[in-house]
Amino acid sequence: MISRLDHVALTCRDVQVSAAWYSATLGMHVEFPGAWEGNPVFLTIGTARLALFHARAPETVVTRPALRVDHFALLAAKYDDFEAVRERLSSRGIPAEFQDHELSHSVYIKDPDGHVVEITTYDVAGR
Repeated sequence: MISRLDHVALTCRDVQVSAAWYSATLGMHVEFPGAWEGNPVFLTIGTARLALFHARAPETVVTRPALRVDHFALLAAKYDDFEAVRERLSSRGIPAEFQDHELSHSVYIKDPDGHVVEITTYDVAGR
């Protein structure tokens, strides 16, 4: 039986630049340092994982497909955590679009490769 989503795989122009951005922006950290010769780089925070792949592996001519995920969402369980993320983004000058979805509140940001990252909370009563 499936218990949860394990990771989302993203293609990146520069995996190290993207890994540094996710670390600085969202507090994610490398989970398996040095594994797979750096392709992919696995990042984690809580139970959320990202696998960052080079768009073109240096030793091959294989290019990952251009089709992409529309966006992926990371959960802030408490509204205070959601607000802390918003403050962190603001303090770093990262543009974030807020949306009130009635049942949830979200902010949308873009990573260095243009992937849309949603930070969401369903704890809207906690505000």
